[in-house]
Amino acid sequence: MLYHLFQALQGHHIPGAGLMTYLSFRAMSAIVISMLVAFFAGRPIIRWLQRRQIGESIRDLGLAGQMEKKGTPTMGGIIILVSLLSGVLLVCDLTNIYVQLLVLTTLWCGGIGFADDYIKVFRHNKEGMSEKGKLILQFGLGLLVALTVCISPKIPTDELVTTIPFVKAHEFDYSWLSPFKGQLGVYCSWGIYMLMIIIVILACSNGVNLTDGLDGLSAGTSAIVSVVIGVLAYLGGNLINSDYLNIMYIPGTGEVAIFMAALVGALIGFLWYNTYPAQVFMGDTGSLTIGGILGVSAVLIRKELLLPLLCGIFLVESASVLIQKYWFKYTRIKYGEGRRVFLMAPLHHHFQKKGMPEPRIVTRFWIVGIILAVATLALLKIR
Repeated sequence: MLYHLFQALQGHHIPGAGLMTYLSFRAMSAIVISMLVAFFAGRPIIRWLQRRQIGESIRDLGLAGQMEKKGTPTMGGIIILVSLLSGVLLVCDLTNIYVQLLVLTTLWCGGIGFADDYIKVFRHNKEGMSEKGKLILQFGLGLLVALTVCISPKIPTDELVTTIPFVKAHEFDYSWLSPFKGQLGVYCSWGIYMLMIIIVILACSNGVNLTDGLDGLSAGTSAIVSVVIGVLAYLGGNLINSDYLNIMYIPGTGEVAIFMAALVGALIGFLWYNTYPAQVFMGDTGSLTIGGILGVSAVLIRKELLLPLLCGIFLVESASVLIQKYWFKYTRIKYGEGRRVFLMAPLHHHFQKKGMPEPRIVTRFWIVGIILAVATLALLKIR
């Protein structure tokens, strides 16, 4: 709203009105606004959650310090949502199609997460919303985003090209995957691309959700990933920078950088209350929202094929759950009793079972996340 106000005032020669035309200034403003909102709104929201007795119910899994967290307020993702949207609504260009899709993603995934947390807390159902129900709703978002990306005239989709490392032009064309030629091949290519978009959104949303098991782990790792996506969006939305780095130029994606800056500010502000020992947990309200935003933003800037490296923490955490689950089922059928690969899944609980202190696990995961982030940016120069 401030952006649009200053746009209207530009012709009136008001000092400072031109600052809002700079992406860098608006990105910094978004970080500061979201962070301050999280700082100052966080405490009242936590008190409100405590009054409503919206506390985490803990199932005893034999983890060190686990039962001490019983009663800690959950649904703290509300803090992230409020602070993120405050920054976005104030300094983003709300007419930009990319911002509109990301705001829709925030509200959509936030609604799914809120409903899941509500069922767990108020209906005393520890399972929350059914996995099938959540997947259907997430699939609906993925399909909507995919259709918009493929159909909207505001999004350049002349070619089904995305960014990929190690090749000279840093480009991969989805049409190469089509086994058909002619018009049928075109339709097949678009179908493959839409399927990839849906898979990316589902994987990111649930990957962040699975990672949210230790104080500060999910929020800190997500902040690192958000910084990189914001940088890539800024570079890809600038003709000179994208040409120098030999990456795709996508007009309008500079606004994605501002949105991600607001997310970084919201996550930093939330970490103030979420670091060990946590005063509040984000719950599915926060984790599903963050994951959805990361997935959709990567798709919009055509960097979805970089996510396996950039989101390596989320990938490994998700893979550990799948490996544990299916290996247990396989060995139970073959040997009569289930066997485990990890002491406990997701992976961060495996390290807890080995006796590693929670703050050390979180810090080391952050370090690995930073290494993966630097590696992702470095790949832009390797060809």
